[in-house]
Amino acid sequence: MSRKIISTPHAPAAIGTYSQAVQAGNTLYLSGQIGLDPASMQLVDGFEAQTVRVFDNLKAVSEAAGASLADAVRVTIYLTDLASFPQVNEIMARYFSQPYPARATVGVAQLPRGALVEVDAILVAG
Repeated sequence: MSRKIISTPHAPAAIGTYSQAVQAGNTLYLSGQIGLDPASMQLVDGFEAQTVRVFDNLKAVSEAAGASLADAVRVTIYLTDLASFPQVNEIMARYFSQPYPARATVGVAQLPRGALVEVDAILVAG
């Protein structure tokens, strides 16, 4: 099976040794996104703005692969404060509809660049 690297200028460039996404067959593995604005590469302010930016970034990467967030089968959310969980649910509902993907939420001590939230996803298209 061949691998295809997915990249788009509509999401932040990788800030480490990883790709925005890797496609293997019809499965797309999206790297974790934090609330970086793709134009400025700066973290947006506040939890809600970061969470919206995260999902916008994931949407852009999935669309660059010819897929959409509707193709998501698994999402992992990393939060520096689990009290933000209800807010994540509300924002996530703007980007996903039923049937929802499987999901895990993990509380972490910190995230890159001081981000408050990070999300990665696995999509199956086609």
